[in-house]
Amino acid sequence: MEEILSTQRQDIQPTVLIVDDINENLQVLGAILDEQDIEFSYATNGKEALEAVSFNKPDLILLDVNMSGMTGFEVCEILKKDPDKKDIPVIFLTAKAEPDDIITGLTVGGIDYITKPFNSKELITRVKSHLELSISKQIISTQNEQLKKLNFELREAIAAKDKFFSIIAHDLKDPFHTLIGFSNLLLSTFDDRKPEDIKRLLKYINQSSLHGFDLLNNLLEWSRTQTGSIKYNPVRVNLSFMVDELLLLLSPSAEKKEIHLTSGIPVDCTAIADEKMIQTVIRNLVSNALKYTEPGGDVRIESRDMGDEIEISVSDTGLGIPKENLGKLFSISKNYSTPGTSNERGTGLGLLLCKEFVEKNRGRIRIKSEPGEGSTFSFTIPQKTV
Repeated sequence: MEEILSTQRQDIQPTVLIVDDINENLQVLGAILDEQDIEFSYATNGKEALEAVSFNKPDLILLDVNMSGMTGFEVCEILKKDPDKKDIPVIFLTAKAEPDDIITGLTVGGIDYITKPFNSKELITRVKSHLELSISKQIISTQNEQLKKLNFELREAIAAKDKFFSIIAHDLKDPFHTLIGFSNLLLSTFDDRKPEDIKRLLKYINQSSLHGFDLLNNLLEWSRTQTGSIKYNPVRVNLSFMVDELLLLLSPSAEKKEIHLTSGIPVDCTAIADEKMIQTVIRNLVSNALKYTEPGGDVRIESRDMGDEIEISVSDTGLGIPKENLGKLFSISKNYSTPGTSNERGTGLGLLLCKEFVEKNRGRIRIKSEPGEGSTFSFTIPQKTV
């Protein structure tokens, strides 16, 4: 801890405010501080001193007691009543240090006394001592605030992770319950069932398997981003070819719901991105769009040239999202997920993964949506190398 404080002290240039209504005293004090490479500024009366402190807060004030207009004691009292300035150490300067004066000075908030005429060695020793103490207090205070912030963020992260894994554990049960239930039913009644009944049960088993696989795949990808084991590998990517391949993969899901799935991305549309990450982003966004679009609806992927960036958007004519829930989409702690139009289940993990991957590709993701009018998810990725 002492080594950290010592290093941080070296990076701080302390400043001293000298307040005295006699120019000769200002010159003498300034010369003494200047020899020690201590930065300082002047004020010739109490009013100037208060204005100077408001403009640029010093690390220490050398304050003359007997000044015309406003005494040093009065200036100190005003400073100590101000929450932003009460911690500035004040050393009083006086030609006489009577016991009553010392008591008064300490009562109003002073920390030390230096008598005139000044002994330069004594003055520098006291100034340096109090500056060191003042700067150490500032560093410790700053570190305490940083620790409080980090502690709060850590607790938030732990709580979010706990909630996340609780959601995953809960939602993984559904596909396994379906798999176990229908497979047991099929095994125990296979000989008595008609082919169409067997096909129907196999369909349920297949759908649950796909749902479980999709959930686990997203979970594994997201876990890799959290542990830092996934590497960002940017290359020149043809977005048109990538999207066409994804449409072939997702077209069976679209056909099953009679949804028109189309792409308007030009053949020569390229960007600098990690190909696997962006494939995952588009796949999740299109899967979400299909999930929340009614049969007969439309899902379309488009691009927009923004100069240094390309914007990819996935639009649907689906259910839409209430305004109050838009802020929950990319947060683990708030976790927002609703059943799809065919009662498809989800955890919201896919959107979290999208946000992680888009930001790793130096992009931004956003959403526009209106209930009953559909949604548009858009994200940007660089078009040129940096």
